[in-house]
Amino acid sequence: MRIALLTYSTRPRGGVVHTLALAEALAALGHDVTVWTLGRGGGFFRPVDPRVRLAVVPFPDVGGEPVGPRILRSIALLREAFDPSRYDVVHAQDCISANAVDRCVRTVHHLDQFTTPELVACHERALTRPYAHICVSSAVAAELQDGWGLTATVIPNGVDHERFATAAPLLTAGPYVLSVGGIEPRKGSLDLLRSYALMDTPVRLVVAGGETLFDYRDYRAEWDRLAATLQVTPEVLGPVAHAGLPSLMAGAAAFAFPSTKEGFGLAAMEALAAGVPVVTRDLPVLREVFGDTVLYGTDPPSLAAALTRAVKEPDPARQAAGRALAAAHTWEAAARRHVTFYESL
Repeated sequence: MRIALLTYSTRPRGGVVHTLALAEALAALGHDVTVWTLGRGGGFFRPVDPRVRLAVVPFPDVGGEPVGPRILRSIALLREAFDPSRYDVVHAQDCISANAVDRCVRTVHHLDQFTTPELVACHERALTRPYAHICVSSAVAAELQDGWGLTATVIPNGVDHERFATAAPLLTAGPYVLSVGGIEPRKGSLDLLRSYALMDTPVRLVVAGGETLFDYRDYRAEWDRLAATLQVTPEVLGPVAHAGLPSLMAGAAAFAFPSTKEGFGLAAMEALAAGVPVVTRDLPVLREVFGDTVLYGTDPPSLAAALTRAVKEPDPARQAAGRALAAAHTWEAAARRHVTFYESL
């Protein structure tokens, strides 16, 4: 089967991580897979299995470009370069790539609410125009059904379990709580700061990641002001090298995941694979995916209490259950379910 997987970036965002891992698993099953993307900053953030073809469309930065025009330029460049006639299945992984083609399968990782007019229109078209839909959790599929009357097939993410399970913990001076995903509203970053300030144990806060197409400078300024007000000094690493992430994850005393909206929670599943206690916001989708393998909080005080408990009183039984859960989510299984879905269309 000739399959095109479309994504919007070469940088390590969750949807891009998903796209590459799925492409490699499909290629390992013998399919002809090409990943199409916009080359923001050059090639992909990690080496890709040579069995996967890569089509990276140059996307030069334009200084001072607002979000709306950047979205429209992204769609136009990818649409101009992409030829759908070469493929049996065209599968878009985000709203930008789904807008760049006229007919596609769409994975809806999570549903967003935007205020920028171009993004609002992009998001809506990317839901209503595709002829078939996949969601990575039942909770998101239910949102899609309730809000748009669209029925999606649920295929959960895989996780590179071995990569995180065998990682040597990063050795640092003192324990740290880790958060991955950068500083942005959807990641609940301000609540993360408030929770950290309330923790009843001496521990550092480390934040990794943060590459995005959107402009969160105002939100980052609010984060900096809040940190100063709370008199805390988090360590913001920015993007972390692909090879270094597993050790950073494995060395954490706890993993904080206070997102306000998620589709699956791949970074938290990677933390479970590394044997790290995980604390997430109490969302239906995260209850569905993680069950009793993580601790939950609803607001800064309860998140702080859960993080303190995770650091002070790690539960070996819960950690073992988390490792087992992560090991059960393989990319091979996800790829096989995708192939069955493609063949049904």
